[in-house]
Amino acid sequence: MPKKLPSFWEAIEQKGYSRRDFLRYCSIAAGMAGIEAVGIPKIVRAFETKPRPPVVWLHFQECTCCSESFIRSSHPIVADVVLDYLSLDYTETLQAAAGHQAEKCLHDTIKNYPGQYILLVEGSIPAGNDGVFCMIGGRSAEAIFQEAAKDAAAIVAWGSCASNGCVQGAKPNPTNATPIHKLTSKPVIKVPGCPPIADVMTGVVTHLLVYGSVPQLDSQGRPKEFYSRRVHDTCYRRPYYDAGLFVESWDDENARKGYCLYKMGCKGPVTYNACAVTKWNEGTSFPIQSGHGCIGCSEANFWDNGPFYRHLPSFPGFGIESTADDIGTGVGIVTAAGIAAHAVTTNIRKKKLIEGQKERALKDKDINGDEGGKK
Repeated sequence: MPKKLPSFWEAIEQKGYSRRDFLRYCSIAAGMAGIEAVGIPKIVRAFETKPRPPVVWLHFQECTCCSESFIRSSHPIVADVVLDYLSLDYTETLQAAAGHQAEKCLHDTIKNYPGQYILLVEGSIPAGNDGVFCMIGGRSAEAIFQEAAKDAAAIVAWGSCASNGCVQGAKPNPTNATPIHKLTSKPVIKVPGCPPIADVMTGVVTHLLVYGSVPQLDSQGRPKEFYSRRVHDTCYRRPYYDAGLFVESWDDENARKGYCLYKMGCKGPVTYNACAVTKWNEGTSFPIQSGHGCIGCSEANFWDNGPFYRHLPSFPGFGIESTADDIGTGVGIVTAAGIAAHAVTTNIRKKKLIEGQKERALKDKDINGDEGGKK
């Protein structure tokens, strides 16, 4: 019989945090999860009463940057409590147990809490050569994943490796690195990024805990709260883009003035993420703010979408919500088709409008000419 799991508040209280710390964390968690202020009491009640769900955090082909990002979340409770308690279930990178003891933690969680535990997966799964490229405890990554995914209440793909294969899945992909959604029929919440933003990760877990359901996802399986807008649309350099002020070469005068990095290959116009709003390291900065263009790390196949510093081809004539000028070599064929269709429709409309104006102008000319002749 599994022991009763403590609630989130009980876990925090045991660690010595005050009620004030707890309520402040609830407010931050609400913001992370995209929940309005009126919903904070619901979060407080959930964290006070609901048992903390068991968590299994698997690591496969990855560099651990997702874990590194997570422990640098903007609130100490995340690192000190959430992460500490995750290790009591199973996470190969951070748990204190090793060997058969660690494997027992995994099997006990799966056996004792079917339909209750959250499965977090970091890294792609090598499907080539019977999975020999990533073996843990004598078992392949795919075998471990399939066992853990079978009775999971929710499955989350942490980072671009688990979400779309990332660098391991780049050409020629010798290990046949595969994103996890292709290896299960169950819904997978993708949280891409290399790494994903810590507060976004926390927001996803908060939503699962408070609502007990998967957040609203976009067509690619990403939470809309964090991946519904392009980096370009929320970037503080966007006014320079609209004004036609660009960095022309690294460390030129325009770069010192903080002009737009679009001409330096910035993929912000075709990348959906919360980077410009949420940022990293307690909201300190994000790549564009540090002077480097976005490389599109939250989009599928970003390693194979051409050189990072290649200027994206432009599509002139779009409004502020559609400007991006891109869809660079191999970047988002579906998006490109949508933009092309929009461009065709817009141009047809413009052509009809111009032709109509010409016809009216000719009629006016004929009328004015006739009247002038009569006079």
